[in-house]
Amino acid sequence: MDDNNGEAMMTNWIWRGAVLLWAAFFAIVGLRGVIDPASYSETFNFSITGVAINTLRADLSAFFIVASGAAVLGALVPGWVRALLVPAALFGTALVGRLIGAAMGDPTNWGIIQGMIVEALTVVLMLASWWALSRPGETVSAANNPGNPDDIPS
Repeated sequence: MDDNNGEAMMTNWIWRGAVLLWAAFFAIVGLRGVIDPASYSETFNFSITGVAINTLRADLSAFFIVASGAAVLGALVPGWVRALLVPAALFGTALVGRLIGAAMGDPTNWGIIQGMIVEALTVVLMLASWWALSRPGETVSAANNPGNPDDIPS
């Protein structure tokens, strides 16, 4: 194995690690919301009552669980790196919705701005990870031939 390929493999594991940490955090947020939807009120600083709590439990939890599940698949399963585009699309759509709301005069506070920052960073992380991990010859060799340096493309 040459130095460039070794560096590329290390870089890929750094990207995978960052995505997996991100996925773990949002999986916890999503699962916590399924069990206790009131936790979203604390986390996102809004309140909801009545039958709307069921929608909150289902929809917001689905958003986070699907995003984190797709991120895990994209980070760990060879050939599924495009799954990283799912959380990028979900969080990108949320960011666009917030931007439209702000432009139309929706109330905005630090919580909204913080959410927009998290959404923008998520889009950047997922797109950068997708780009880095989908480059040919660097992830395929590590995933399919971890112990045979002769089979690693130069």
